Amino acid sequence: MRFNAPDTHLPADTLITTPLATSPEQNVSEVEIEQAIRSGIENYFDDCRARIPAFIDRHFHYPGAIGTNRMALGWDMLRAPINLLWAPVYALACLVKVLTPKRTGLMWLHGLANRIPAGFTTRVQQHISHLILVDLLNNGQEGSLLESSSLEAYLIEALEAVYERHTYKPVDHQQFSTLIEPLIADALSQYRITRTASADITNSISCTVLGAFAFQKFTPGGIGLGVVLASMLAKTLAAQDFIFGETIGSWYYSLFPPEPSLATTASVMVAVMASLAAFAAFSGIIFDPVQAAVGLHRRRLHKLLDHLQRDVALSTQSSFRPKDQFVARILDTFDMIKSGLL
Repeated sequence: MRFNAPDTHLPADTLITTPLATSPEQNVSEVEIEQAIRSGIENYFDDCRARIPAFIDRHFHYPGAIGTNRMALGWDMLRAPINLLWAPVYALACLVKVLTPKRTGLMWLHGLANRIPAGFTTRVQQHISHLILVDLLNNGQEGSLLESSSLEAYLIEALEAVYERHTYKPVDHQQFSTLIEPLIADALSQYRITRTASADITNSISCTVLGAFAFQKFTPGGIGLGVVLASMLAKTLAAQDFIFGETIGSWYYSLFPPEPSLATTASVMVAVMASLAAFAAFSGIIFDPVQAAVGLHRRRLHKLLDHLQRDVALSTQSSFRPKDQFVARILDTFDMIKSGLL
């Protein structure tokens, strides 16, 4: 059932931006309509939040995490490394957009930053976005969020509860779709970015743990680990060529370690970064259950729904901007400082 629009405007901060009015015989006030719409939106998102625990158990705990991340097989092995390399560029673009408001004389810079893409969308990211849209936002129903099985049903129910008390003409809320679907698309895009950032943070943590236990070194990222491995390789090669033999050479170079050449350091760093990028494509199999156990997935999904509810209710632009990618960039910067590259 759809309602056709009457004739005057609701306040600007409501979802309905098409004219809505009441004729004398209707006696339906703007306040009643606004409250009904807000009630429908609130009930819908409350039900979405109630589905979060089951959603996480199904897709981010074992064995669901395996099915979620096995999509990485194939072209994601190439897309994931490119995304990790591109992530600092996109993070800088996001920072530029925040620091250069549209009213300043740097509109051209803001526009340029706005055109920088987030990177390639991997199959894992697409799969998780689809799961959020269908299982979480649409209660397991395929199709548009505005179909009668989802948000529209809540809005119709709330409006009908108001209008059934009056003689009414139908109210058209067809433009809900025009307003809401771009907000959802942008929110899911931001959620996909968190997957790349999480993989980058995972790599930093893995390098730190590996360096601590395997080499007794503090290696806060791929660059630091590459420097350590390059030094070890240089020591091994120098010991092999030592004039008094490899054993004595190992003792000597443990006291006076040789400096690895630039070519050796660069080669080892490339190899380490490539290995970490390949690992990042599948890291979700290991770390999605960990993030689920410590509540990161739950907090992230609640934040997505909170921002989406506010944007839908107030007709604002998408406000969901997770901070994961900036945390990842801070770790990368610390890695470069520790390695002497900054």
